[in-house]
Amino acid sequence: VKCFFGLFSWFFYQSLALCRLLLNTYICAMQIEVMKSKLHCVSVTQAELDYIGSVTIDEDLMDAANLIENEKVHILNKNNGERFITYVIKSDRGSGVICLNGPAAKKVSLGDVVIIISYATMDFEAAKTFVPWVIFPDTKTNRLK
Repeated sequence: VKCFFGLFSWFFYQSLALCRLLLNTYICAMQIEVMKSKLHCVSVTQAELDYIGSVTIDEDLMDAANLIENEKVHILNKNNGERFITYVIKSDRGSGVICLNGPAAKKVSLGDVVIIISYATMDFEAAKTFVPWVIFPDTKTNRLK
């Protein structure tokens, strides 16, 4: 009987160790989507319906927020509550341009204040210490403070 319980204990602890290993492997492999970049409260300067699509952003703002051309972004309109997804196109540096193009142009009015956010997928543990780029430009001019 003593031998049986010893053998049982050994199998129990081995299976527990295996479960722990599998759990750690799953957690380490888990990916999570977190905010990467944010342009907080910029004003819409243009809306071009007859364009293929996208949001055109001043290159200074793109650099400050670590955004690249063709990156997927979410646009949140503070004036009317609209939320939509599009991609970034580069505008002239220092122009202050925030232009919604194509169908997105119908979701804004000139002067609306929007928040532009991009996200990144990363390892769960890396996400815990990741620091996003959050930029607060002058809302009236869309220039960096």
